Amino acid sequence: MDDPYEGLNLIQLLDLLEPVPEPLPVSWMPQTAGWIWLGLAVVALILFGTRYLVARYRANRYRRAALVALDGAGADPARVATILRRTALAGFPRASVAGLTGANWLSFLDQTMQGNGFVSGPGQALTDAPYRATPPNPDLTALARKWVRQHVTSSGQQ
Repeated sequence: MDDPYEGLNLIQLLDLLEPVPEPLPVSWMPQTAGWIWLGLAVVALILFGTRYLVARYRANRYRRAALVALDGAGADPARVATILRRTALAGFPRASVAGLTGANWLSFLDQTMQGNGFVSGPGQALTDAPYRATPPNPDLTALARKWVRQHVTSSGQQ
């Protein structure tokens, strides 16, 4: 009985061995239903969050346009008054804004910004600006810019 391995050295014997089989790759598919539901919930939250952010961005388009217009208006109170009126008409119901004049208009601006500066500050120039020449007022432009950024609309959006 001849031994077929007789006379072979260790290296030759090792070469005769069959390689160890590779294990099956681990699946990326979750093994339990809980992980699937969690994944679906995360995807849904991401979709709703994205939808909310896009809607908010679109709803604030009038604010961005007003800020660009204020950049072009400089410190001219008449132009600032027009831009504020247009911005208020875009953000609030026309019936509650269009008829406001004088102290009521300034009070509306202060209330919607939850601050002051129109009734008792540089904003007082808005009452005369559309009707007669007034000197440039950079403080009014800064106040108008603050109002455009911070006013709270009737839907509670800021």
